[in-house]
Amino acid sequence: MRVCLVLSLWFAKWTFTVCNPGPIEDVVIDRYYVPKQCVRAVKTDDFVRYHYNGTFVDGKPFDSSHDRGVAFFVQVGRGRQIAGVDKGIMGMCINEKRRIVVPPHLAYGSQGAGDVIKPDTTLVFDVVLLDVWNRADRTLTHSVSRPANCGRSVQKSDFVRFHFNGTLLDGTPFDSSYERQQTQDSLVGEGWLIAGLEEGLQGMCVGERRSLTVPPFNGYGEKGYGGGVPPHATLLFDVVLEDLHNANDDVVVETLEIPKPCARHSVSGDFIRYHYNGTFLNGHTFDSSYRRNQTYDTYIGLGYVIVGMDKGLQGVCAGERRRITMPPHLAYGEHGAGKDIPGSAVLVFDVHVVDFHNPTDSVDIQVTRKVECNETSAVDDFVQYHYNCSLLDGTRLFSSNDYSDPQDVTLGADKVIDGLDEGLRGMCVGERRTVLIPPHLGHGEKGAGDVPGSAVLVFELELVSLHKGLPPGYLFVWLDNGPADLFQELDMNHDEEVPLEEFSEFIRLQVAEGRGRLKPGVESAVVIADMFKNQDRNQDGRITADELKLKVQEDAERALHEEL
Repeated sequence: MRVCLVLSLWFAKWTFTVCNPGPIEDVVIDRYYVPKQCVRAVKTDDFVRYHYNGTFVDGKPFDSSHDRGVAFFVQVGRGRQIAGVDKGIMGMCINEKRRIVVPPHLAYGSQGAGDVIKPDTTLVFDVVLLDVWNRADRTLTHSVSRPANCGRSVQKSDFVRFHFNGTLLDGTPFDSSYERQQTQDSLVGEGWLIAGLEEGLQGMCVGERRSLTVPPFNGYGEKGYGGGVPPHATLLFDVVLEDLHNANDDVVVETLEIPKPCARHSVSGDFIRYHYNGTFLNGHTFDSSYRRNQTYDTYIGLGYVIVGMDKGLQGVCAGERRRITMPPHLAYGEHGAGKDIPGSAVLVFDVHVVDFHNPTDSVDIQVTRKVECNETSAVDDFVQYHYNCSLLDGTRLFSSNDYSDPQDVTLGADKVIDGLDEGLRGMCVGERRTVLIPPHLGHGEKGAGDVPGSAVLVFELELVSLHKGLPPGYLFVWLDNGPADLFQELDMNHDEEVPLEEFSEFIRLQVAEGRGRLKPGVESAVVIADMFKNQDRNQDGRITADELKLKVQEDAERALHEEL
C-alpha cells in the first residue's frame, strides 16, 4: 500500500507539472514516517494539534505553521478546516509525518483564497501530528511499579512530595523536578495542582511510579502555561511519589525489639543515649549515628530534640529497638534542615536505646548471692573484690579477671568512682551483687578511656576479703584494753629508749597475736614507720617515755588547748 501511495503521489506531481491531464479525484497520502508504536489514531470529533508546511505542486510555499511558531489546533470532522486535510489526517498517530496532496474541490475550489491561492489549485501539505484528544477523554493512570508493601496511599487533604518528568504527547519535555533538584510539594484535593495531577496522585504509595496522561481540559487548557506548555496540550507525567503525610498525623511508634524483662521505662526528664538510622519514607538515608560511631545523647521531654523524637522516645526500655515515624510538623517543618532534610519531609528513625538515667538516680544494688556474716564492709575498710564492668547494653569494658589478683581499695578514700565505692559497702565476704551506677556517680558526661560520656555502668561484684578499717586519723587500734604501761611493754630490753626496730617488733607481735590492728590497705612497714615518726617527737631515732603519747591523749590535750 505504501508503495502504491508513493507512486500515486509521484504521478500526481508529474501530471500537474508536465501533462496536467485533469483533476485528482481524492486526496493522495504519503505516510513517509510512521512511529513504531501508535497508541491512538485520529478519528472524527478528535481535537488535534499539528504543524504543517503548505506548498503548491511545484514546491512553492504558501503557508507554514512552523514559520508562525504556533501549531494549528482544530476539531476533526466538523468542517473547521479544508476537507482534504480533514480527510488526510484521519488515522494519523502522534509524531507521524504525512504528505497530503489535496485536489482543488477538497481545498479552496474554483474560488481560491485571496491573492495567495488561485482558483482550482491543488495543494500539498507536509503534516506532523503533535497531539490528539477528545472531550470524552479522562486522565489515564498507569502504575509502572508499586512497592510490595503499601501501608498507606494518597488521599484527599494529604500533603505529598513527588518527582516528575513532564512531556507533551510528542515527547517534547516541558518541566522536570529532577532538573530543579527539588521535589514538587503540594496538598492533594485542594486545587493546588492541575486536575489531572490531583486525580493521578490519589491512591499512590510512597515509592510507586506512575505514568499519567492528562487531557488539556484537566491540564492547562486553552491558555497553556508559560513557554513550555502550548494551548490545548495533552500532558504526560512520569511521577514517583517520595513522601506523604497529613496535617492530622501524629508520631507513629513501632516496637521492633524489646528486652525482657524491662525493669524501667523512660519518662520526661531522663537523659538517654541511643543510636539511630534516619531515613525518608522512600528509604533514602539522611543521617546515622552509626556512621559517626557515637551515640546521640540528650534529655527527653524537655525540648532538646525535635518534638517527634521527644514523643517517640517516651516509655522505652534500655536495649529496645523502635521505629519512629514523624510527620514534618513534628520534625523540621516546611523549611527542612540544612541540605540533607528538605522541607515538609516525613522522617523515619530506627532507634536502638543504649541506656538512660535520671539526674536524681542513685546507685541500684541487686544482691545475686546472699551470705550471712557478722561483719560487713564499711567506710575505711580495706576490701578485695572481683568485678566485671559493662555498659547497660552488655558491652564489656573491664574485668578483674584481666589481672592476676583481685582488685582492692580502702572504702571512702576516694580511690574509685563514687558509685562503685557505695556499691561495695555493706557486703559480706563471698557476697555477690549487680550494681547499676548512673553517670553522675560514675565517669560523668565526659567518660573516661573506653567509658563513653554519660554512660550507665553495670558492675558484677564479689567481695573476696574484708579488713576492717580504723577511725579517721588512726594508724593502729587495740582490740582489747591494751597494756597498762605501754612504754614498759615497748622497751623490751629495758634501756629506757625504744628504737624503730624494737617498736616495729612490738607492734607486729600485737597484730600477730590479735591484740591490735594496723590501718589496712597500706604496707605494714610504712604504717609502723609513720607511727614511730609520730612518737619520735625530737626526731632522734629513739622514743623515750616522756615522748610517748597515745592518740587519745593527744586529742584530749589538743581539745584542752583549743578551749584555752
